[in-house]
Amino acid sequence: MTQTNQSQFHLAEIAVQERLGIAESVAHYSEGLIRAVMPEQHRKFYSELPFVVLGVTDSKGYPWPIPLFGRAGFIQSTNDTTLQFRGLPRLIKTLALEFITGQKIGMLGIQLSTRRRNRVNGVIQTISGESFSIQVEQSFGNCPKYIQKRELIWASHSQSLPHSLDEKLVTAIDANAIALIEEADTFFIASRTKYFDKDKRSGIDASHRGGKPGFVKVENNRLKFPDFKGNGFFNTLGNIESDSRVGLFFPDFSTGNAVFVAGQAHVLWDEEARAGFNGAERIVEVNIEQSVYLPAFMEMTAELKEFSPVLQGTSIW
Repeated sequence: MTQTNQSQFHLAEIAVQERLGIAESVAHYSEGLIRAVMPEQHRKFYSELPFVVLGVTDSKGYPWPIPLFGRAGFIQSTNDTTLQFRGLPRLIKTLALEFITGQKIGMLGIQLSTRRRNRVNGVIQTISGESFSIQVEQSFGNCPKYIQKRELIWASHSQSLPHSLDEKLVTAIDANAIALIEEADTFFIASRTKYFDKDKRSGIDASHRGGKPGFVKVENNRLKFPDFKGNGFFNTLGNIESDSRVGLFFPDFSTGNAVFVAGQAHVLWDEEARAGFNGAERIVEVNIEQSVYLPAFMEMTAELKEFSPVLQGTSIW
C-alpha cells in the first residue's frame, strides 16, 4: 500500500478502513472534512469553551489526554491556523509531559451541554509564562454520538488547586481507580502515530468515548471497552495500528475525582470477543502499565441532564 499525497489519512488509518472494506467510501465522503485551517464557526466554538482535552506525549512517548480548564475566552484564535491558551496543564510534572515548543499536540473541544465537538491536531508553537499557542495542522468536526448531556459547574475548590501535583504514577491500578472506571459513562483517549514528522497526518489524537455506566471493564491490569460505530475515519484505531501506546482520562463529573491510565492497546477484531455486547463493532483492550488516581482533581463538576439516546441499544459488561 502506498501513501498518497491526496489522502487525508495516514497509512495505518487507511489499513483499518481497508480491513473493513470502507476505504473508498470514506475517502469520498471525508473529502474536505479534514482541513488545514479552522473554519470560523470552530474558532468561535473554541473561544466559548470552559475546558478542552489536549493530547500530549510524555518523556517515553506515551500520549496522555490532559484536560485544560479556563473561563470562557481562555482560548482565542488570532487566525485560522493558530489557537492561543491562557493557562498550562497541571500534570506536566506528574506525568513527565514533553510540553515543549515544536512537539506534536492534539486537542478535542467538547461542549457537553449541546453535544458539539471539534478537533485539531498540530504542534506547540509558543510557550510563554502561563500561556501557550498551537499551530494547527488539521481541523475537523465530530458527530454528537455517545456524548452525555451535562451542565458544567465550577468546583468550589478550583481556586485553591495547585499548579502541579505531588501524586505519583503507579505501575498497576488501585481499587479506587477501578471503581471510578467501572462506573464511568465517559472517558477520553489519546493515541499517536509511530513517528512524528513534518507530514501533517502524523501526530496525536485526543478523542471522546461514551457509553452506559459499566461499559468499561477492568480485570487485573487489563482494561477493555467496546468500539461503537463512528464516522469511519478510525483515527484512534488507526493510531493503535501504527503505535499501540495510549493514554486514558476518566473524569467523575459528580465528585471531581479523576483517573489517568497509560498502556499498550490492541484491537480484538473477532466476533467472539464482542459476542453479547450489543452495539460493539469490536473490543479494544489496554494493558495498563501506569495509572494515577487524583481525588478532587477536576476544576469543574457537572450535572447529568440526559444520556445519549443512541446508547439505548448498547450493553454493559
